[in-house]
Amino acid sequence: MLELPFGLALALLLVCIAFFSGIGITTIGPGGIFVTIALYSLTPLPSSQVAGTAHATFIVTGLVGSVAYLYSGEMKTGESRAIAIVLSLSSVLGALLGSQINPLVSRSLFGILLGGVAMTVGGVILYRERRGFTPIIDVDPLTREGQVALGGLGLVLGVASGLLGIGGPVLAVPALVLVGVPMLLAVAVAQVQSIFIAVFATAGYAVQGDVLLPLAVVVGTPLLLGVVVGWKVAHVVDPARLKVALGVVLLGVGPYLAL
Repeated sequence: MLELPFGLALALLLVCIAFFSGIGITTIGPGGIFVTIALYSLTPLPSSQVAGTAHATFIVTGLVGSVAYLYSGEMKTGESRAIAIVLSLSSVLGALLGSQINPLVSRSLFGILLGGVAMTVGGVILYRERRGFTPIIDVDPLTREGQVALGGLGLVLGVASGLLGIGGPVLAVPALVLVGVPMLLAVAVAQVQSIFIAVFATAGYAVQGDVLLPLAVVVGTPLLLGVVVGWKVAHVVDPARLKVALGVVLLGVGPYLAL
């Protein structure tokens, strides 16, 4: 039987949050952040165990999400594969660095950083839905210059994700849209990148003894189911309303996490 550091009622709440987080991962990208937020705000776990356990749950979801988008065709073009390869490989070093930096960050500072990311992502989502925006730059992943830019982006995303225990799509999807990648393709590519971030970040935290496998199983199972459901939703429903709701919630929980 799985031993958890808290009661059954909290475990069931985490299961529900994880399921809806999984839906958000494959519909609009940033949904996975709610797993990390829940583990931080609802449990007494230190930030290193929050991040390490969260990353362990993102390994399988990244694999399933990648297979799903490969099946539906988003990952079959040369452009999509080039973006995925460069972004993923450059994220490896960042994920390892982030996992090593985390133990140096206090739990209160971790909450401030996590809250800041939540508010930033929520603000970007709402701004894009209300006013839209044109890409800051137009990166061509088939050129050397474009690959260097994507490599730098992947490194930064890997550090942030590895440090805070948030899935790659949380930051990668908004960032990729800003450099000219279409939304659905950005979500698909971010699934591939999330595998590399999650595997190497989890390895870094596991060495420090900060991955709680029983908790990862309890949270990761409904998260995985949600990923499959979300992939189906992304292809049959316009997720505009879901994006707005997600943006509002992230803006709302951001200050709470930072306090």
